Amino acid sequence: MSTFADFKIKKQLRNALADLKLEKPTPIQQASFSPILGGFDFVGIAQTGTGKTIAYLLPILQDLKFSDQPHPRVLVLVPTRELVIQIVEEIEKLTPNLSVRVLGVYGGTNIKPQKQAIAQGLDIIVGTPRRLYDLALTSVLRLKSIKKLVIDEVDIMLDFGFKTQLRNIFEYLPAKRQNILFSATMTTYVDELIDGFLVNPVKKTISISGTPLDNISQESYAAPNFYTKANLLNHLLEDKKEYSKVLIFVATKVNADRLFETLNFESEVSVIHSSKEQNHRSKSLEKFDNGTSRILIATDVVSRGIDIEKITTVISFDTSFYPENYIHRIGRTGRAEEQGRSILLYSEKEIPLKDAIESLMKYTIPFSELPKEVEISSQLTPEENKSVVPEELNDTHFTPEGGASFHEKSAKNSKEKSVRKSYKKKLKERFKKPIRRGDKIQNMKKKRR
Repeated sequence: MSTFADFKIKKQLRNALADLKLEKPTPIQQASFSPILGGFDFVGIAQTGTGKTIAYLLPILQDLKFSDQPHPRVLVLVPTRELVIQIVEEIEKLTPNLSVRVLGVYGGTNIKPQKQAIAQGLDIIVGTPRRLYDLALTSVLRLKSIKKLVIDEVDIMLDFGFKTQLRNIFEYLPAKRQNILFSATMTTYVDELIDGFLVNPVKKTISISGTPLDNISQESYAAPNFYTKANLLNHLLEDKKEYSKVLIFVATKVNADRLFETLNFESEVSVIHSSKEQNHRSKSLEKFDNGTSRILIATDVVSRGIDIEKITTVISFDTSFYPENYIHRIGRTGRAEEQGRSILLYSEKEIPLKDAIESLMKYTIPFSELPKEVEISSQLTPEENKSVVPEELNDTHFTPEGGASFHEKSAKNSKEKSVRKSYKKKLKERFKKPIRRGDKIQNMKKKRR
């Protein structure tokens, strides 16, 4: 394998990589550097935890010349606030000796400081689609200077129903630009997006989605209900040496809060989900990262934004609704060629979900018997008599408003009337129906009504 020293990159970037103790590029980093630097449209398919962020940042920063122009030249779109923060941090780590102005924008916070920061001038803007579009509707953020567009985690972006917002943002971008897509899975919807706006893209698939990472050991436990699963965790997590940094995934915000209250390690546990304030989410991640919290409970909505080293174990407390999400979950451990561990808990109702995961991976997860010390509880939660609905299916933060067409340019450029309309009302007026037939989330909602 080559080293970063073999890449034709600026001395400042080489020094930054050395400071980060990064010597050898991962396969996706090696495969993407030349095509992206050469200006080709690019599609990279690689599993979570394989270094995709640096794979596109390195060639972009190498090509980015100094400029004092006020409007951004690089746009990076990601599905969650945590990913925005993570990518901005990565850019800052790579550019301590370069003059690069970067800003992250996302919802759930006051938009005014973001507008003020944009007005100061930017080179790179990183954001979630909804907040980015909200800013594009104003005269503060102008996207006609964008030369490179990156859409990271495309598959989950489309799962969350952001196709409408993406298309709307495209209308504000110049037609001539470089498009860069990264995804952990290649789905029909990703294919449609590629065919719709990429020009003869270079495609690199580094690892087939669904293949379990070799350095992650997996096991599963059958448990009849929530409280039996909680009893099992209370038993396992007593071993603080074996379980020194544990990430637990649950399907819903209710289960996240309930599990937090049920575990015996209150002072060692943090919890994040989309209903938590951004300050709380950031502090919870920080405490987990620096070791103040040994255990972090999270929902799949924020799973792609967790980029924390040395996670010893990932526990799927609820079996993931989409089998691809299981791959993303376990990709949080076993990073940087370290050994990782994954534990899947499933009830009788979740057996079909487990079967779908094993079918996707073409791998049977080894089964472990419940330890005799674990009490099998007869207590049920109010939801256990109903279907489990993942957070992204009932979270208004990610609910697509739907719609196929965008407003006419004349309307976009006309002066705003004296009666101001809210952003949500504007969306409702413009978008009447889902943009794609068979939208996974929209249809799931209809079935559950």
